[in-house]
Amino acid sequence: MLEMMNAQNGDDAPLVKDSTEATFMQDVVEASKEVPVIVDFWAPWCGPCKTLGPALEQAVEAAGGKVRMVKINIDENQQIAAQLRVQSIPTVYAFVDGQPIDGFQGAVPPSEIAAFVDRVSKEGGDGGLADAIAAAEEMLEAGEAADAAQTFAAIIEADTTLAAAYAGLARAQLALEDIDQAEAVLNGVPAEVSNAPELEAVHAQIELAKQAADAGPVAELRAAVEANADDHQARFDLAVALNAAEDTQGAVDELLELFRRDREWNDGAAKAQLLTIFEALQPQDPVALNGRRKLGSMILV
Repeated sequence: MLEMMNAQNGDDAPLVKDSTEATFMQDVVEASKEVPVIVDFWAPWCGPCKTLGPALEQAVEAAGGKVRMVKINIDENQQIAAQLRVQSIPTVYAFVDGQPIDGFQGAVPPSEIAAFVDRVSKEGGDGGLADAIAAAEEMLEAGEAADAAQTFAAIIEADTTLAAAYAGLARAQLALEDIDQAEAVLNGVPAEVSNAPELEAVHAQIELAKQAADAGPVAELRAAVEANADDHQARFDLAVALNAAEDTQGAVDELLELFRRDREWNDGAAKAQLLTIFEALQPQDPVALNGRRKLGSMILV
């Protein structure tokens, strides 16, 4: 039974609590608009979780109310874990203003846990960096990639430990069609934040961008597949071309069909490509959610 630690932060909310899919919005998204919230995804059968969880709780308690912690049992809350791309445990996210801004996967030493909690606790009063990240994201969404890149770079100069800023800068470079520079950004990420989940998504986006540069003509590849439905290489290449043409749903459909026909083809290339596409998409993107569900159903057959 999780022990609740009732340190005060302006109200009676506990510093550490269990949560579920039903209360995630209230416990994490809404709560993080008042104080940073660290989310620990764990499971009873996970050995490293049994070490990380208590150490994380201790560090949160030591922060004296500057940060809170929410524990999510992935066995009982599989949907929210899938939406946030939790592919292994333990996985830890930090939320500020309703958005994940930092995180890591796997067991880490106590010193890194303490540094992570200290870093996150400062997000509650970060001199406006969280707002700056949000503004840069809006620029990027509006197609102002160059301005977004400058803003993300300035944020990194102010705080070199913000994984969200590195992820944003790399995505801005991708929008500027500079794959090499996007990779350089990720290569420059400090070790203590290099495993942040949002950076994993950018790694996937870079891989897809490289594939797009070599993609063949969609019409020719589709004709090859129609001529021979068992031409697996042509179907795979068609999926790559469709994704490059921003027809992500079409790419997923072709890869699912390839997986259905021969899941072991080319060392499981269809499944690997699907997972790369899902990782590159937003957690709640319907293409990713539906695709993961269909793939999971096919794997169980």
